[in-house]
Amino acid sequence: MKLELNKRNSMLVGAIVILLSAMFLFAKKADTADANSNSNASNTTNNANAKGVIAHPALTVTLSTVQTSAWDSKLSANGTIAAWQESVIGTELNGVRLVELLVQVGDKVKRGQLLARFSEGILATEMAQQNAALAEAEATLADAQSNARRAIQLKESGAISVQQINQYATARNTASARVTAARASLQAAHLRLQQARIVAPDDGVISSRSATVGAVAQSGQELFRLIRQGKLEWRAEVTAEESNRISSGQAANIITVDGSNIKGKVRMVAPTIDPQTRKALIYVDLGDNATNMKNVKPGMFAKGEFSLGESKALSLPASAIVMRDGYASVFVLDGTNKVKQVRVVVGRIQQGRAEINSGLGANTSANIKVVDSGAGFLADGDTVRVVSTEAEAKSNVIKAASASASGK
Repeated sequence: MKLELNKRNSMLVGAIVILLSAMFLFAKKADTADANSNSNASNTTNNANAKGVIAHPALTVTLSTVQTSAWDSKLSANGTIAAWQESVIGTELNGVRLVELLVQVGDKVKRGQLLARFSEGILATEMAQQNAALAEAEATLADAQSNARRAIQLKESGAISVQQINQYATARNTASARVTAARASLQAAHLRLQQARIVAPDDGVISSRSATVGAVAQSGQELFRLIRQGKLEWRAEVTAEESNRISSGQAANIITVDGSNIKGKVRMVAPTIDPQTRKALIYVDLGDNATNMKNVKPGMFAKGEFSLGESKALSLPASAIVMRDGYASVFVLDGTNKVKQVRVVVGRIQQGRAEINSGLGANTSANIKVVDSGAGFLADGDTVRVVSTEAEAKSNVIKAASASASGK
């Protein structure tokens, strides 16, 4: 019984080996047939190409030519809106109470306009005292002058000594000096009384107010800040190299946060470079405050452009630029309706056209044609069909995109 079981197992193993061998031979023949088929297909393709058969176009496209034209050369910069000049209005009084405030932040004021007023009671009393002191000094001077005149008259008679005459003269001179001092003290009291009235030093706009009614003044204390004449300026930051391209009088266009444009003119280029940022400041006047104050405020960030004149630019439609692997490229058409991918460096973009700084050569001929519509679906070496209308090219692009999406 055991011998018969072993015999059956041996027969089963042999059958399995025969079956595997047959499958191996069949697979080998199939690979050989596929290789022959691919070889025949390759030979057929090569023969067809040798006979001049054109490959099927990958996409229908439109073309554009490279253009050389004069572009406005501009320099972009960022900066801050600031007051042209900001005056600090303070007080020279000490120990006097503020009793009245007449302006608020944002008010437009005129030169000499009353802004605030301090208590005048103590100051008026001081002025009255100085008036009395001056009157007393003048009376003393009059008496001293009279005594000095009499002493000089008695000098020839010998009734009075020279020493006494000198004493009368000294008393006269002392009294005269006291009158001068009293007059100066009176003038100082008058000035202090005038300082009780705080007036605007120039036309402008009140930008801040730190004064409070009832507060006792300290000498030198700030009360208001005034934007002189309401004029603002844009302080742009540029590199040291860029600052050499800007000069006084150049036009500038400032773009505010709300998108509005303000025309300005360069007033001054800073004579020094900030050692921390390595940037130079460009001071740009913003012109009439009646127009600009509605859109900009001091401390506001703003970007802008400086007009540097015109320069020649090599340009293409922006739609012809394709971004691949982080680089800009265009597809140039050769004489056999095939495209070649060329990497370029893009500069300025104006009115739908992109400046080409390098990649197509400095002396590019207008005969060089690049793919405009449909460039995003092409690869290097693709064959294309050129049409004159963009509508047909767009239709083909939509079909290619749909096919690509369905393939995914």
